[in-house]
Amino acid sequence: MTEGTFSSLEIDASPEDLYDVAADVAAYPEWANGVKEVEVLSTDEDGLVSSARFVVDVFVKEIEYVLHYNHDRPNVMSWHADESDDLEMLEGSYQFGATEDGATEVVYTLTVEPNFTIPGFIKRQGEKQLVTTALRGLRKRVATGG
Repeated sequence: MTEGTFSSLEIDASPEDLYDVAADVAAYPEWANGVKEVEVLSTDEDGLVSSARFVVDVFVKEIEYVLHYNHDRPNVMSWHADESDDLEMLEGSYQFGATEDGATEVVYTLTVEPNFTIPGFIKRQGEKQLVTTALRGLRKRVATGG
C-alpha cells in the first residue's frame, strides 16, 4: 500500500498570491530546497505550466523526472510524475484555503514511490522533510515578494 504525507501551514497572504508563487515552477530552484534545475516543457492556454522536467537532490542521490500539472486557481495545484528510472510514482498537491483572519491555510500532500531501495522509515522522513521545507520555502518566498 502506498502511503504519503501531508502538512499544513497558515501563511499571511491571499490564496491567489500563494497560488501564483507555487505555480511559478521555473523559479523553484531559487527557493525550493533540493531543486537543482527546472525546465518548463509546456504551458496551458492561461500560461500555467502543464509539464516540467526537474532535477532534484533527494538526500541519497540526484534524480530527474517530469511532472504534469492540473490547475484550479486559486484553490488547488496538483501534479503527478511520469514513471522513470528513479520513480515508480510521485504525486502531490497544494491546497489553498482562505481563513477568517485574511491569511491562507496551505495544505501540501506528497506521495513518493522510488524505483530504488530505501528503507521505509527513511522514505517517510524524507517525505516529511520535503513537505515541511516546501511550506516554509513558500512562506518565505511570498513574504519577500517572490
